[in-house]
Amino acid sequence: MVRMRLPNGMFLAGVVGGAAAMAGLFWLATALIARNESTTELNQYDTMLVDGHKALKPQIVAGRTQSLYHPLPWVGTKVEVSCPTGLKALAGTTMTCTGERHDGSTIDIPVTVIRATDTHITWKFER
Repeated sequence: MVRMRLPNGMFLAGVVGGAAAMAGLFWLATALIARNESTTELNQYDTMLVDGHKALKPQIVAGRTQSLYHPLPWVGTKVEVSCPTGLKALAGTTMTCTGERHDGSTIDIPVTVIRATDTHITWKFER
């Protein structure tokens, strides 16, 4: 059996390269799981009127935000989300939902409409 010895520098480069690759995969997985954008259908069950415009019901915005807000232990904070009104299906519309932590403290969660059509609304929240 023939054994080849790698110079110490090559071993170190392999370890550093492997660690960098693992960190990259960790970051990519986190980015894919920890999304903060949602596209929702404006159907008869999830839609209401606000100031004469179609709007996504506040319970839908709150529920989706809550489910996406804390997808991983190292991303976001576990909160109970409530929203004050429906989210108008107009690009640029903003509103602030409230997240209540288990200790009773609250945080503001800004929500913004990115795109809206007659049938769908795409919106995002800030963590």
